Amino acid sequence: MSNQHIRITKPDDWHLHLRDGELLKSVIPATARCFARAMVMPNLKPPVTTVAQAVAYCERILAAVPEGMRFDPLMTLYLTENTSPDEIRRAKAADSVHAVKYYPAGATTNSDTGVRDPSKVDAVFAAMQEVDLPLLLHGEVTDPEIDVFDREAVFIERHLQQINARFPALRTVLEHVTTKDAVDYVLAASERVAATITVHHLLLNRNALFDGGLRPHHYCLPLLKRESHRQALLAAATSGSPKFFLGTDSAPHPKHAKESGCGCAGIYSAPVAIELYTEIFATAGALDRLEGFASCHGADFYGLPRNADSITLAAQAWSVPELISAGSDEILPLRAGTDVAWRLV
Repeated sequence: MSNQHIRITKPDDWHLHLRDGELLKSVIPATARCFARAMVMPNLKPPVTTVAQAVAYCERILAAVPEGMRFDPLMTLYLTENTSPDEIRRAKAADSVHAVKYYPAGATTNSDTGVRDPSKVDAVFAAMQEVDLPLLLHGEVTDPEIDVFDREAVFIERHLQQINARFPALRTVLEHVTTKDAVDYVLAASERVAATITVHHLLLNRNALFDGGLRPHHYCLPLLKRESHRQALLAAATSGSPKFFLGTDSAPHPKHAKESGCGCAGIYSAPVAIELYTEIFATAGALDRLEGFASCHGADFYGLPRNADSITLAAQAWSVPELISAGSDEILPLRAGTDVAWRLV
């Protein structure tokens, strides 16, 4: 490593949306170019609720990987109040399924069939703890009486503390954390609790939603938060703690679906994610900790081998495209039309 180049073990993306159909084929190269593996989210329409659906989705993903690229999708099941302990045991036995995703009903894109009452899935949590299948949580309440900027903190207080207390051996990942409350909770919890941090929550605070006007392409869920929370995330990501690791939550939507009367939540960061993480760590004076965050902590937490290959990034500025073609649509990526200080080489 030098101030101009850094070589790290090939990283993984522990939280990724790939969609399906033509959009899947258009977006998967952006991830496969630099990430060896990715934990693929199951909130399709219809959602991926069974092992058979997960295996079929995995096959569609692998068929969409461009020739010459190597990429290993790690599949998840979408938790509903009808999920059975037997399905959990089938998931554990399946080579392609690595976790179960908890969406509070209505919390984000395609989450209408998610969990409304966590107590109704206690039998599923018990089965997951028994077979050691990790639980990945979109940690927000959807109570309309709770301010949207407080929903993560309230979820931790109302639900996550109780889940971890009732099932202390259950491996739990609080996904895309956005607040100091979440960082503090994860740090104080057992070694069975970890968190992913997105590149956009490290880069942006909630002012970015209204910078010179309404910015729909900065709209994501969980929402961007205050600068004090962004600073807490930055400190956690660059701390070297094995409890925090890379998860982009890259979520592609066509430009017209973002710029509409009811725009979709999600930021498409995959085309520039590893470069921006590197820029962030370099600016923080923590390049020596990037490899742990991007390439080691997640694999270790999930009990998977670290990747054997490596990637190299150089301190060479380049411009992010204004738009990226996606079949008959176009997607506006994170940092569109601006320069990034590091380049994958």
